[in-house]
Amino acid sequence: MKELELKYGCNPNQKPSKIFVNDGRELPIEVLNGKPGYINFMDAFNGWQLVKELKAATDLPAAASFKHVSPAGAAVGIALDDVMKKIYFVDETIELSPLACAYARARGADRMSSFGDFIALSDVCDVATAKLIKPEVSDGIIAPGYEPEALEILKGKKRGTYNIVKIDPSYMPQPVEHKDVFGITFEQGRNELKIDKGMLENIVTQNKELTEQAKIDMVIALITLKYTQSNSVCYAKGGQAIGIGAGQQSRIHCTRLAGSKADNWLLRQCPKVLELQFVDGISRADRDNSIDLYIGEDYMDVLAEGAWQKIFKVKPEVFTKEEKQAWLAQATDVALGSDAFFPFSDNVERAYRSGVKYIAQPGGSKRDDLVIEACDKLGIAMAFTGIRLFHH
Repeated sequence: MKELELKYGCNPNQKPSKIFVNDGRELPIEVLNGKPGYINFMDAFNGWQLVKELKAATDLPAAASFKHVSPAGAAVGIALDDVMKKIYFVDETIELSPLACAYARARGADRMSSFGDFIALSDVCDVATAKLIKPEVSDGIIAPGYEPEALEILKGKKRGTYNIVKIDPSYMPQPVEHKDVFGITFEQGRNELKIDKGMLENIVTQNKELTEQAKIDMVIALITLKYTQSNSVCYAKGGQAIGIGAGQQSRIHCTRLAGSKADNWLLRQCPKVLELQFVDGISRADRDNSIDLYIGEDYMDVLAEGAWQKIFKVKPEVFTKEEKQAWLAQATDVALGSDAFFPFSDNVERAYRSGVKYIAQPGGSKRDDLVIEACDKLGIAMAFTGIRLFHH
């Protein structure tokens, strides 16, 4: 198949719409179920590149959750402990494969943003991963293949209309890419930059200690940023992104947005949140929204209005600001990547509040000395990669 006609483009009024390969080759994909649209394929192809690179860099299965051409989550297949299983709502009856662990992490980091996502897997989708995907609200999936039973599980989603795409893992695009904007064609070389631990050797701070896990997390953050709409910042820990700030005009707003998501991830592990008792039959989305509300500053309003009975079996105690701060103060060993240099030290100071101990950024600001000074004051190890990772 050399081209695939789509229902419409980004919006219903944008017709006609199709995908094809400029050089006349066959499309490297096969639609096994459903009818993916323009945005679905944008997410699918960006997600596939991300997970393929994550696996190449770490030698671990990888997964990504994409929404509107930026990842909501990305992770590699590191085993889940009991707390991770609980905050990701993993069914204890499912024997998790490494790929399933990667998916649980990618989906679970920011569940509100992952609602209605497009999933990308680096490896053949197995039954364990399909079972985790089945109850989630998702638009589709791209992978290099599917086990027969896994495919049947996925075909049952969305009343049989779930989008399932198989991609040829050997496909390589042309080295020059094109994009049309306002009838004008832009041409550039593809970003073929290989991101690996070798990019982390130029440590410019007094603290020069990077653990092996920190290196993995920094690589995950940088590869995730390579496929995140800029400006962007990514917090990572334990083999996964835990907070992604995408598409902001200001670097500090990226850092704050990603940091607030990382804080939510950390706060969800607090016993006070883990012990919440939900009413029977509550949907996953309502549960996720309720946890976010409970962690947030507006929960007092819900308690005052008495709306909690619709959500919880038992009225939860207020999660005070002081309790949250005390819990977050314990956070450490978080890695952070930035797709461009930090122009001010406020980014470092905000990152530190979310447990950041390791930073990877290009460097090159006129204020690099002030940023380094801030890291030294806080005991942060920072590597200058020398490489910018803008993505538009």
